[in-house]
Amino acid sequence: MNPTLPDADGHGTDDRQPSLRTAALPQVAARALPRPDMITAVIRQRVRADHRPAYEAWLREVIPIAGRFPGHRGVQIVPPGPGALDYTITIHFDTLAHAEDWFGSEARQALLQQVQPLLDAPEEVKTVTGLEFWFESPASVPPPRRLKQALATLSVIFPLTSLLGGWLAPQFHEWLPSPWGRLAGNLSVATITVGLMTYVIMPRYTRLISRWLST
Repeated sequence: MNPTLPDADGHGTDDRQPSLRTAALPQVAARALPRPDMITAVIRQRVRADHRPAYEAWLREVIPIAGRFPGHRGVQIVPPGPGALDYTITIHFDTLAHAEDWFGSEARQALLQQVQPLLDAPEEVKTVTGLEFWFESPASVPPPRRLKQALATLSVIFPLTSLLGGWLAPQFHEWLPSPWGRLAGNLSVATITVGLMTYVIMPRYTRLISRWLST
């Protein structure tokens, strides 16, 4: 494997920082947040009924700590429904290596030691890919049927690609009137569609149609 080439400042182009694995929690908390730019891990934690306020205060501490690790791309928290105590946390990293840096870090282990007395069971961590991420449910809720996942996805992809394809793809073909222009247009439509669905549309859309998905 070739070594990482240094950039103009003498640093490697890979922004992984293995030293964070052994950094103490105060050192990580003092770091500046990285510039925003997907591996997705789903964490489920069951909280003791009388410790929810303390647990939610702990969550507010964890989120900015995780955000200081390279490759972090955001986090969502799904609180438990009525009568439930399971919190679902989805945390996103740009690469598996960056995700492993966070999950294997001493900072996270210190945070887990803090929260352990507040939990009623060991946490569950699962990596999800593809459509599973868009339709990930709390532990107490069964996942939607695959047919409904497909229909919900199609109901977003079809209008989105129709609009983008009718507006963006022709501009690329006009700019580069060749098969390469058509290919570039199609690639841009696909890239924007995936980005919008993953980060903007599907997290909100699945909440909007959650009742239909669960029936």
